[in-house]
Amino acid sequence: MNTITLKPGKEKSLLRRHPWIYATGIATTEGRCEPGSTVTVRAADGRFLAKAAYSPESQIRARVWTFDENEPVDHALFKRRVAAAIAYRRQWVKDSDAVRLIFGESDRLPGLIVDYYGSGETGQLVCQFNAAGVEHWKTAIVQALVKETGCPNVYERSDAAVRQREGLELVTGVLAGAEPDPALSVTEHGVRYYVDVRNGHKTGFYVDQRDNRKLVGDLAGGREVLNCFCYTGGFSLAALRGGAKAVTSIDSSGEALKIAAGNVTLNGFDPERAAWLDADVFKTLREFRAQGRQFDLIVLDPPKFAPSAQHIDRAARAYKEINLVGTQLLRPGGLLFTYSCSGAISMELFQKIVAGAVTDARADARILRRLSAGTDHPMLAAFPEGEYLKGLLLEKVA
Repeated sequence: MNTITLKPGKEKSLLRRHPWIYATGIATTEGRCEPGSTVTVRAADGRFLAKAAYSPESQIRARVWTFDENEPVDHALFKRRVAAAIAYRRQWVKDSDAVRLIFGESDRLPGLIVDYYGSGETGQLVCQFNAAGVEHWKTAIVQALVKETGCPNVYERSDAAVRQREGLELVTGVLAGAEPDPALSVTEHGVRYYVDVRNGHKTGFYVDQRDNRKLVGDLAGGREVLNCFCYTGGFSLAALRGGAKAVTSIDSSGEALKIAAGNVTLNGFDPERAAWLDADVFKTLREFRAQGRQFDLIVLDPPKFAPSAQHIDRAARAYKEINLVGTQLLRPGGLLFTYSCSGAISMELFQKIVAGAVTDARADARILRRLSAGTDHPMLAAFPEGEYLKGLLLEKVA
């Protein structure tokens, strides 16, 4: 039997049902503990703690499958977990056919991300296998996904850097069915978006911002909007549908901006209300400030500035700069939607950074709302690391 025994005291997090075991907490390893193999986790005194997937190359040396000693880790477990995840989304996700179907640890499938675009035979499942355990059970997981959704098309986008920390190669390609439709589109709260499954960011679309896009649309009426790091125009399209007077969008990816402009046509919006700038956001914001430009609503949704804890200081400086200039570009009474998708940056730290930026801008602002991902990104109570996306909605005080 494959067994890892923890050092004295290192069982405490598992007793709180946290799903990760770090390499530094392991005293001994017995058996053939190969990448993705199932291991029994025991406390120093021999007590059973969990069954987990072993990952010899990762600092997170094992990820828990189950805390039940009598629950086998087999094909049936993955069928149950996939079915439960899908049932949850059917209950909670409305007004969109772009859904985060499986969200890793929160669905007790650590390291697995699955997004579902469309539905049925014409739909598209996109998977990221980001840990050794789900990589080991890939075939069983794909079979369960196809069976439970009725969607025959599964594409793999396991090209995130996190796989390299697991000792896994970067992989993309068809796992089942047909190649992704290059004209694939989804509808979210009445807005249509093209999704580039093969070449786009992550799985092709940021499903985690669904509820926040709707909120921007609800508040954009009659406002002049600036959307920074716009990608394919998610917030921009929502603002246009919400009746924004004009929307200026900035991104450094020309290909993403082409898709964004296509989304305007796809929805029948007036292209004269939308300006797309292929430019560096930091430089452009400073230029706007020098020109005296002002906006009524600004969205700051940058890429991950802090991929790990060692990058926090650098990330904090970047977040502060864009929020400082963003605050200066707001008209009195204007709204700032600002986000961090860096898991290493807590909500408390992010709020502190933004507050400091507002102060340095010599302005006052009210925090109207804390923002997060939608209900298809649930967070386990014992796993706060699942809250990677955090945001704030602020109003600049006149």
